[in-house]
Amino acid sequence: MEKELNALRKDCAARQKKGLHFIIASVLIWALILVVHLTGMNIEQKNLFTFCCSAVLFPVAWGLSKLLKIDFEGKGNPLTKAGILFSVNQILYILIVMWVFAAVPEKMVMVYAMVFGAHLMPFSWLYRSKSYMAFSIFIPIFSLILGLITTPAVLSAAMVVVEAVFAGCLFMECRKMGRSPLS
Repeated sequence: MEKELNALRKDCAARQKKGLHFIIASVLIWALILVVHLTGMNIEQKNLFTFCCSAVLFPVAWGLSKLLKIDFEGKGNPLTKAGILFSVNQILYILIVMWVFAAVPEKMVMVYAMVFGAHLMPFSWLYRSKSYMAFSIFIPIFSLILGLITTPAVLSAAMVVVEAVFAGCLFMECRKMGRSPLS
């Protein structure tokens, strides 16, 4: 049973290239959030547009999956449903971010980044990925510290860098699996 499960996890990681398309898309999303927080809008408007920035995640990830030849749907592997569940659970945590939006608007980006980072942890199991594990712990702690001492724009800029490094780490993991993300 464990052998079959590990084979399914390996297949999922290989066919979906460890979700690299979603992580690259998140670099773009954090860049958009940075642009929003560099504007002269008030914090409530900035936070509203921050939520809007996330709307491009699936279309951008889908486009990247075509470009990088990634099996976006993962049909044929029953663990794909687990991956979807791991992603959808973040929607429940967004309720916390929405509360922060109203209660402490200047800290919404911080909490948003923490939720984003924490939701990555189950993917460390699914993709057998040390990068997902490391970044799922690092991002919430880093976001909390940076978010308490600096502005949402600075945190957003830092998240662009963190996500780019994370994407690079996943790229290297895919290479080690013998599946170059570019082929």
